[in-house]
Amino acid sequence: MIMITTREAARSGIGFGSALAIAISWSVNKSILWAILHGVFSWFYVVYYALTR
Repeated sequence: MIMITTREAARSGIGFGSALAIAISWSVNKSILWAILHGVFSWFYVVYYALTR
């Protein structure tokens, strides 16, 4: 049985949020600069995108 610590779970969530934000940003804008910026804001951008689309 594999046990994941809280720190590892948080790190995975942050990484997934950034990757998701970058993928959404790239599909909408086709701009590396916007993708990087949205990757920094990660979950904030994902929630914003979900609420405005």
